[in-house]
Amino acid sequence: MPITSRAAIVRKVPGEFEVADVIVDDPRQNEIRVRVVAAGMCHSDYHMMTGDSVAGHLPMVCGHEGTGIVESVGPNTPGWAVGDAVVFTWIPSCGKCRWCASGMTNLCDRGRYLLAGHRFDDENSYRFALADGTPVGQMCQVGSFSEHTLVSVDSTIKLPSADDLDKLWLLGCGVGTGWGSAVYAAETAPGDVVIVMGVGGVGINAVQGAHHAGAVDVIAVDPVELKREAALRLGATHAFASMDEAADYARSVTNGQGADRAIVTVGVVSGEHVAQAVSSIRKGGVAVITGIAPDSETGIPISPLELTRYQKRIQGTIYGHANPQADVLRQLQMYHAGQLKLDELITKMYPLDDINQGYRDMIEGRNIRGGILF
Repeated sequence: MPITSRAAIVRKVPGEFEVADVIVDDPRQNEIRVRVVAAGMCHSDYHMMTGDSVAGHLPMVCGHEGTGIVESVGPNTPGWAVGDAVVFTWIPSCGKCRWCASGMTNLCDRGRYLLAGHRFDDENSYRFALADGTPVGQMCQVGSFSEHTLVSVDSTIKLPSADDLDKLWLLGCGVGTGWGSAVYAAETAPGDVVIVMGVGGVGINAVQGAHHAGAVDVIAVDPVELKREAALRLGATHAFASMDEAADYARSVTNGQGADRAIVTVGVVSGEHVAQAVSSIRKGGVAVITGIAPDSETGIPISPLELTRYQKRIQGTIYGHANPQADVLRQLQMYHAGQLKLDELITKMYPLDDINQGYRDMIEGRNIRGGILF
């Protein structure tokens, strides 16, 4: 039987989240219905609210980070049982397309449906609805800003236990995206000098990743003192309020060459941010662009000659080049071993009704990461 759930939805953009009752469908084959324990309040969800990212269908239940307990399992869905603990992954992994077969599950062909709102196998079918039958979209095929959600098993990773579900939601996006941006996309090597531009929920994990990869100088850049202080506690060796200061320092320790890697993890990326990152790196250096830009942002003020003459590389990344089906459990082991910090990332957990306050706190620089605890 379909059930009723309270959820934070976006009805129009720009606007704010509205907490409303939604109907959650019964699970079909290869679907599970999950009681959500905790959800992460990522900047990407805020992009949906402002319209910087365009929803394929409104209203939409947002939220793409989360953990929960399986409540019901669709027919002919082997390997899953009521009571299983899960963490959501915001890009489904079909396991069959060219990208999944190559181990690049972050590029799974089902990623094309992330903002569509409907089921990826039926464009006329939605997992959520309002009481009057109006279809409600589902962000990233997850919709974790709901007490209960319905997802494909391709969007979930089974956890070995239900321990720490109030923290492990971080592994579903922010940790993997930031950590992977430094370790995989930037290919940080021991001895490198790395600049991380923007040390919020994703950038703080790029700091951790650069530290784990052996960078000798991890330079955090953020105008917010709270975030700079947090970065210094989680692996940064230096922290500055501006890119000019960071780039000057990088040149001072590299005989004027510049950083080996620069990772752009600001909340709203502009072409100018990309240009600053490229300017800060040495010959043969890499600028990784992780943060999300508005759809309307199209220009990058960079001289093509600079790219050619100095062999610099601009590297885009989604999910930090990560392979979530493998990396999430690996990062869970790192957390249990004390190598990866999660508890220290969470500034505050909010009830669902306070979601808009949580996002105001994020935008105003009072949070490293905020989450919703159901």
